[in-house]
Amino acid sequence: MSELIEAIRMEHPDTIPVGVSILPAAWIRYGEELQRLTDDYPQFFGGRKVDLAHVEDHLAPSYRKGIYIDEWGCEWHNEHAGNEAIVVGHPVKDEDDVMNLRIPDCRDGRLPHGFMYLRLLDLCGFENAMVWFAEEDETIHTLVDKVLEYNLYQVAAILPRMGEIVYFGDDLGMQKGLAIGADRWRRIMKPCFRKLYGLIKAYKPSQLIYMHTDGCIWEIMPDLVECGVDMLNPQFRANGLDNLVRVCRREQIIPINLDLDRQLFPVATHSQIEDHIAAAVESLYLPEGALGLNVELNYEIPLDNMAAILDAVEKYRHYRG
Repeated sequence: MSELIEAIRMEHPDTIPVGVSILPAAWIRYGEELQRLTDDYPQFFGGRKVDLAHVEDHLAPSYRKGIYIDEWGCEWHNEHAGNEAIVVGHPVKDEDDVMNLRIPDCRDGRLPHGFMYLRLLDLCGFENAMVWFAEEDETIHTLVDKVLEYNLYQVAAILPRMGEIVYFGDDLGMQKGLAIGADRWRRIMKPCFRKLYGLIKAYKPSQLIYMHTDGCIWEIMPDLVECGVDMLNPQFRANGLDNLVRVCRREQIIPINLDLDRQLFPVATHSQIEDHIAAAVESLYLPEGALGLNVELNYEIPLDNMAAILDAVEKYRHYRG
């Protein structure tokens, strides 16, 4: 954590910070083999021991097999325990439902992944959301305002108990760009993130804000910084290394915790894995910091590829240019 903070603040961390997460589905599939692998890399896992007999007992609701109804009435379905569910039951069917939509009462500070933009899609479905965004009339503005109002309550609830970094996650991009386009995003969505993150900065100006966001979002990365984000967690493949270098190093310095290529890892050779990580580090490294490496491991990655990934990030976290 201390190295990540130093990287965000560009205080010359000793090594490039590396974060490795393992989805529950990987523990369910590999069990003791995965435990032995993590035991070999205490620098990333700190000697963590997993209760392999009870992995499924400790899953978050949306990671359990079956159906989960959230506080908004969205119906999440999951066929495979250990991976995130998807919303297939959207409570908002038409414009009348938007106007009658009730903001949930809970004020517990819980802001799950997909708290703002994806929440809109969860509530009304992708097709309705895209139509209403395109029309840009009262319907979309009312829906956005209700979700924003709820999120402002939730952010206010966490203000007294924030750590050094407060984390947010909302996937704003598709594989090739923003579904609603960058200009429409700036008109409709950017004010929401500015208000939410502005509330935090007004309470504590030095507070660090970290935002995970999947998809091709390089066009709006400077906008998110303007909204108050101190470090972004973008995907390598969706954004492209050239775009990340241009936007985050040449045009301005934007601290990023780079999400390494999860789509490559299941099928890559070990040399391809090392080449990928080397190219990312060599292109984005700054002695001051502004770079972290984020690794997500799931069941579709062979164990020997997991080891190759960990070996490569161990090697390149010491990179000095």
